[in-house]
Amino acid sequence: MHEKPRVIIIGAGFGGMFAAKALAGKAVDVLLIDRNNFHTFTPLLYQVATSALDPSEIAYPVRRIFQRAENVRVLLGELTAIDHLGRTITLRNENQEYSEAYDYLILAAGSTPAYFGHERFKQHALDLRTLGDAVELRNHILRAFERAVWETHESRRRQLTTIVVVGGGPTGIETAGAIHELYNHVLDKEFPQRNLQARVVLVEMAPELLGNFPEKLRKAALEQLQDVGVEVRLGIPVVDVGPELVKLSDGTDIEAGTLVWAAGAQASPVGELLGVELASLGRVPVEGTMQVKGRERIYALGDMVYLEGPDGAPYPMLSPVAIQQGELAVANILADIAGRRQNEFVYNDRGIMATIGRSKAVAWLYNRIPLRGYIAWVVWLVFHLISLIGFRNRLNVIVNWMWNYFTYDRSVRIILEQAQSKELRRK
Repeated sequence: MHEKPRVIIIGAGFGGMFAAKALAGKAVDVLLIDRNNFHTFTPLLYQVATSALDPSEIAYPVRRIFQRAENVRVLLGELTAIDHLGRTITLRNENQEYSEAYDYLILAAGSTPAYFGHERFKQHALDLRTLGDAVELRNHILRAFERAVWETHESRRRQLTTIVVVGGGPTGIETAGAIHELYNHVLDKEFPQRNLQARVVLVEMAPELLGNFPEKLRKAALEQLQDVGVEVRLGIPVVDVGPELVKLSDGTDIEAGTLVWAAGAQASPVGELLGVELASLGRVPVEGTMQVKGRERIYALGDMVYLEGPDGAPYPMLSPVAIQQGELAVANILADIAGRRQNEFVYNDRGIMATIGRSKAVAWLYNRIPLRGYIAWVVWLVFHLISLIGFRNRLNVIVNWMWNYFTYDRSVRIILEQAQSKELRRK
């Protein structure tokens, strides 16, 4: 037993980050562990992928965040084992493994892309879950246009500049709208020697977009996407993909040089280390206190947990859910240390929103205020600026957004060579 109770947090995403912040300055020792040395503002990953923002503008060093928190220590590593009886974990950093003891463990490892039984699609699809994914997608998008300039066959040129985005949730529609704007309002002006017109197709297996939004906003999102120029295919799942081909269930074959997979997520495989029976999508069942069922002093939160709300459905994989669950987990740990009663999770839903393009968005605030178009877009901008970590990040993002808005320019049109693993597989 340590001099102070020791809390280990796995994951520096939204849930883990806010849990560590809530513990800063408290009478506990905190160890925050992540595979990366930075926190990523994931809602803006698609803007990195479409050259609107630089990666450093949506990422912030974890050690910098906790520089003044004397009781918080940060380690770079990957969790490989949990001994819930001995209250120890095993970590790996490069080729070395070592153990750490804990009094309380918080798992906030997030999620990974879900292919719903079609794991072979991974070979040809580009994900958008991490900062590395965003840079890789940016490389691929820009390189596709460069290749199209050299192509003499019209059919091959169309293929290179055709993008299929799978998934009709916020990530899917935001990515589709941003790619269409990048291709048809920015890059088209830079390649005058060819008539390079991009085609962006959004495919969703459900009959409507944005399933968690009210019907009026779902229709508004569809109208705005189509107004931007994105082709939308609803109620049609993808049945097969190839290096440059996407097959749909209605028999349609789309020749596309880019496939972006934004069709859903499943829990991080970290949950498998607990040795408990997992729920759908590999999510870890937790009590209302956020403690893992059957595992004393282990708490889990965010995308990786299964906890049903008042309507009987599990809470969605959203950053506000993870943040509030992280803060509750901390409050309950401190209550347990003090011998007080722990509280159950009650979600304060401030609403959901998605942007579609310039001055186009939908927002459902506090589950009662529907917004669409320019007003929803402004609300989206303000909310994301407030949520960004670090004054420098906010200032840079504001400048870039203003520049993009008034000039239709994207200043970060840079092809980096270090992220080409999937690109090489396509050749």
